[in-house]
Amino acid sequence: MRRFDYDVAILGGGSAGYAAARTAAGAGLKTAVIEGGKVVGGLCILNGCMPSKALLYAAEVRHLARHADTWGVRIKNAGFDFGRVMRRKAQRISEFADYRRQQLETGKFDFLRAQARFVNRHTVTLTWGQRQGCQDSPKTATLTARHFIIATGSVISQPPLPALEQVGYITSDQALSLKKLPRSLIVLGGGAIACELAQFLARFDVKVTMIQRSPHVLKEFDLDAATVVEDVFRREGIRLFTGTRLLSARRIGTRKTVEFEHSGKLRRVTADEILLALGRTPNTFELGLEHAGVKTENSRIVCEASMRTNVPHIFAAGDCTGPHEIVHLAIQQAEIAAHNIIHPRRPRSMDYRLLTNVVFTEPQVATVGLTEKVAVASKIPFLAASYPFNDHGKSLIMEALDGFVKLLANPKTGEILGGCCVGPMGGELIHEVIAAMAKRMTVHELAAMPHYHPTLAEIWTYPAEELAEKITARS
Repeated sequence: MRRFDYDVAILGGGSAGYAAARTAAGAGLKTAVIEGGKVVGGLCILNGCMPSKALLYAAEVRHLARHADTWGVRIKNAGFDFGRVMRRKAQRISEFADYRRQQLETGKFDFLRAQARFVNRHTVTLTWGQRQGCQDSPKTATLTARHFIIATGSVISQPPLPALEQVGYITSDQALSLKKLPRSLIVLGGGAIACELAQFLARFDVKVTMIQRSPHVLKEFDLDAATVVEDVFRREGIRLFTGTRLLSARRIGTRKTVEFEHSGKLRRVTADEILLALGRTPNTFELGLEHAGVKTENSRIVCEASMRTNVPHIFAAGDCTGPHEIVHLAIQQAEIAAHNIIHPRRPRSMDYRLLTNVVFTEPQVATVGLTEKVAVASKIPFLAASYPFNDHGKSLIMEALDGFVKLLANPKTGEILGGCCVGPMGGELIHEVIAAMAKRMTVHELAAMPHYHPTLAEIWTYPAEELAEKITARS
């Protein structure tokens, strides 16, 4: 029998990579994690969830301070020190990254700082870059493994206009580490990252213009949810153009101009800076996957629900395979991949029934399970009911009047199929529906469940009661 250096080699040391390594090593497999990035931590810690939410919370605090008179509280000048805002964020991220590095360096598995590239189905070359001030060529070695788990994450997508390369722009990664705020900014994109960063910067007095190709921002969500966010953005002074087609970009002095088509007319917007927020691409280009025979589609590694690729001993997890770029799913995928290596006769598969999404704008947008858009497209029967926050006691006290909650239910059994919350603390409130769906509760059971008054959470009882009455009347 062929001898391998490792039972499992994991490419990538982010959230998915660490979860896979912890699971494999915990089962006694000889495991290695190979990380080629300059800094350890993965997207979530370094350039995603944690830094963006730290900045969004700072913007929310300032926004509340500026509008404190709503509650009879007088704050003369709700100013800010942007340098301190960014330093606090950097300190927190450094702490998170240090903790992740410590996790990877526990000794339970080998942690190798190198670039990995497949040369065949069981072998990768490892490349160590030059040390500072050293003229030596990069060092290389080979590593063999019985199994591989690829968890290399994603990178910023390339700009849609070649001219942007000459004009210059910042990415979402760079926006999270700004040293100085631009006076004005053009945001290209309307997804979660674009919306979060646009509102963050606008609340720190940047004049923001958003240009989105789709008819609405947050195109993966239902129209009623996207419309609430658009209304709030416009109310807060963000110029928003949807249903556009980008045409060109150019620089005039220090200013940057984007031309686009909107409602059949040519439009031009000029600002100090452009933020490219049109999504991310699986980070698979330099892996030599063709040498291992791993199938990809548009750079995304193709996997079964078991997280196995078309090559039986190679698995993948996280953003490099998708289909959803969400941290907790990446961790689940990695754990399932490792489990299926450890227990090939007791395989597990990913189940996206409880798919959850949260956008940390204000109001927050959160969904779990089916949306109306997906249910209609998939021809899944459902009943839906919603209730607005502007008619709910606790949110009226908070002056959080934008948005609603919505439930989707099976029209025969009443089982909850999906939930949506657009409103205050939506990312927290959605977990009540996640718990209910995990236990396959019906709207009748949710409506009967006690809720403390006055709380935001009791708003779920209203659509639950409405749906319970409709389903009872139909049966």
